[in-house]
Amino acid sequence: MKGKLKFVIPLVVLIVIGGGYKFVLAKPAPEKKKVEGAVYVLPKEFLLNLADSHFAKLSVALVLPESEVAAAGGGEGAAPPEGYGTLPQEAAVRAVITDTVTDAKAADLTNKKRRSKLRDQVLKAIKAHTDVKAHDVLFTDVAVQ
Repeated sequence: MKGKLKFVIPLVVLIVIGGGYKFVLAKPAPEKKKVEGAVYVLPKEFLLNLADSHFAKLSVALVLPESEVAAAGGGEGAAPPEGYGTLPQEAAVRAVITDTVTDAKAADLTNKKRRSKLRDQVLKAIKAHTDVKAHDVLFTDVAVQ
């Protein structure tokens, strides 16, 4: 009996000390963000003709690195036209979105999987044709008629 206690007591002590460290002294792991970066909403919505004779009204946001949003925050210089934001290449981004979504069909915007694929196409085109370092494209409001 004493032989077993020699091994059991130190094991129990180690478990208690380890548990105490875990719950009292150890720092919790940093929580992973669900959205990496800042969301920049393009202030002017899109009204587009779709490839299958439907219309789409679309609001778009970009997930950008914090530094990119800070640069878009304004500063000195000419004010953008009414309805446009302060993203330096916003006109180019809008042109890319317009060209990409205009080729889409109504079902591409109303079906969740096809809408996700379209967002990926828009993101790829923004990265290819602009200097904007977008991580993701969000369609915040979608209406198809």
